[in-house]
Amino acid sequence: MEFLSFVGVVSALVVIYLFLGVKIVPQAEKWVIERLGKYHRTLGAGINFIVPFVDQRRSKFHTQEQIIDVPRQAVITKDNVSIQIDAVVFIRINDAKQATYEIQDLKVAIAQLAQTTLRAEIGRMELDETLSSRADLNAVLLIALDAASSTWGAKVTRVEVADISVPQAVQTAMELQMEAERRRRATETEAEGDKNALIMQAEGERQQAFKQAEAVERMADARKYEKEQLALGDQRSMEVINEAMSTNQNAAGFLLAKDRIAAFAELAGSDSANKVVVPIETSEMVGSLTALVSLLGQSNTPSK
Repeated sequence: MEFLSFVGVVSALVVIYLFLGVKIVPQAEKWVIERLGKYHRTLGAGINFIVPFVDQRRSKFHTQEQIIDVPRQAVITKDNVSIQIDAVVFIRINDAKQATYEIQDLKVAIAQLAQTTLRAEIGRMELDETLSSRADLNAVLLIALDAASSTWGAKVTRVEVADISVPQAVQTAMELQMEAERRRRATETEAEGDKNALIMQAEGERQQAFKQAEAVERMADARKYEKEQLALGDQRSMEVINEAMSTNQNAAGFLLAKDRIAAFAELAGSDSANKVVVPIETSEMVGSLTALVSLLGQSNTPSK
């Protein structure tokens, strides 16, 4: 009976030991174990064994990326405008030992550091720069927080400024300023368009005047060439007439008779009802015809 009692007590102690000594750590968690009040080791995911009543769990951390909400606070910009701003910080625990012993409350510390860094950075920026340079502000916060948290066993992966609120009076003034700026740009664009239109019109008129001057010059050259050719033709005709008159004494009479006959034929062939035919002297007509017949006879006589 005593033996059975002893076995039962031993069995109960073994069960209690196994219950207290076997620790199953879930995935994405790390446990910090102390032995007799001193850091012993860090347990990873899976089954782990510790000494009951000697080893104690001091803390546990999630290795997943965690979100820290930075409370909204009032800050003053470089141009003395009070604004409300808040942010969100994303961290990941890399060293559970440092996160336990290097800082008392990791999340509170990072949130406080983010607030002070925000106040310092925005104090060096004007309002317009603050509103338009969120990416630069995020980068500055990330560098500052990551440098501080590296000794705390954490890694700051991203910082985002969530919201920036300005007073209603400042917002109204900004809207009026933006409206005035839009009007100014519209006026400048319209003036630039009018200037370009005037320049294009003047350029077109200049090109047109140039083309007209070029056309006039070419026409003058053509007329000059025409007159030169006509003068050369007249000169050649006169040379031929002079040559004919030097070799034939009836050549002049022939030319006069030819011109008279052509003029009379043109006058006679006209359909005008107001034409008047004035006959020339018979003797002159006969003389002209005689000269013509004589010239034609000489031209038809074969040369010896």
